[in-house]
Amino acid sequence: MRYIFNFPDIGEGLEEGTILEWYVTKGQSVNTGDSIVKMETDKVVADIPTPKTGTIVALYGDVGDVIKVGSPLVEIEIEGVYAENAQAEVKKEFAPEPEEKAKTVVGTMEMASKSAVLPASDEGTSESQPKEEKPGKKVLSTPVARAMAKEKGININEIDGTGPSGRVTKADIENYKPARKVSAPQVSADVTDDVTYVPLTQIRKTIAKNMINSKHNAAHMSVFEEVEISELIKVREKYKKKYAERGVKLTYLSFIVKAVVNALKQHRQLNSQIDLENDRMIFNNRYNIAIAVDTPAGLVVPVIKDADRLSIFEIAQHIDEISEKARKRELTLEDMKGGTFSITNFGSIGGIFATPVINYPQAAILGVGRIMKTPVVKNDELAVGNVLALSLSVDHRIVDGGEVTRFITKIMEYLADPMALVME
Repeated sequence: MRYIFNFPDIGEGLEEGTILEWYVTKGQSVNTGDSIVKMETDKVVADIPTPKTGTIVALYGDVGDVIKVGSPLVEIEIEGVYAENAQAEVKKEFAPEPEEKAKTVVGTMEMASKSAVLPASDEGTSESQPKEEKPGKKVLSTPVARAMAKEKGININEIDGTGPSGRVTKADIENYKPARKVSAPQVSADVTDDVTYVPLTQIRKTIAKNMINSKHNAAHMSVFEEVEISELIKVREKYKKKYAERGVKLTYLSFIVKAVVNALKQHRQLNSQIDLENDRMIFNNRYNIAIAVDTPAGLVVPVIKDADRLSIFEIAQHIDEISEKARKRELTLEDMKGGTFSITNFGSIGGIFATPVINYPQAAILGVGRIMKTPVVKNDELAVGNVLALSLSVDHRIVDGGEVTRFITKIMEYLADPMALVME
């Protein structure tokens, strides 16, 4: 028996993924649950396990290929029947109407997403085909034709199908004569070239989409402040070595997260979102702080869940853990879900002020700049101070200017007097 395993929707709103690495080859035996491919999605890099035990007879895609949700990933021989015989037996050379089958795929993917179970279909391979050919999607074809094209090294997307709805058949593959084609631009190190082309990663495409979505759907407003943190520096220096002995790096960000959580409890408007479709506000009763992490692959925003229940030591632990997972590209979907407020610490690289883009649909994001030694006035005398720059962007539809000012002032109070973080 032949089974087609489609690329499942492993996350909310997932549309496609890029193949980073195949763990299997044609002819290899696999058991249910074995990882068969590493995929980069718009949120995470994830290993995809096989839902069936059998022998791999076809791989649909090479490293670097973009695979749409619902499109075939692998073909598995379950009962030892040869591929062409199996397809002939179930008469799938010409599939039912694509529109009807596409609806079945969508339904299967939605159910799989809700139940967190990888989708599986034994009813035939035509369900894995798209509703219609669209730019950037695979053409309609029979599984036999796709497997044959793979074996012959033919790009099936270049073939005009003669089957129903333009479906590529086995005969089309056999009769195909490759036309002379111009190669797509490749990454080049030739300094004589005017430009260099590099494909967009899934993470970069997602960042671009989310930034535009935020700018189009939120009324951005930003405020900037400076806070003198000499006392905070003393506290950190006092406990930094003790934390290190316990395997945890104590950073200023740990105190900032704690200060933000305490301030959010007093200014819940900043921990909310607006629902215009239902004419209501949604106030979050949990304090899940999303931390922007800079990685070689791009910016990711994992979440520290229920930060209000954590000590500064525990917050520091979480920051260490999610930062390490982000750099190793080991973040899970669960690590990325549920954020209610975001912090971006660009000051760790060197920035002072910025206008951070809201992590929509959240109400606000706090940007943390670098600490600078600056002349300040203390007790009517000039002194050398340690000044931290803060940049707060908010959705002005949700938060008014007065509330924004009170919120950031409260954060500054906590950072200027760190004992208040544990005393209140």
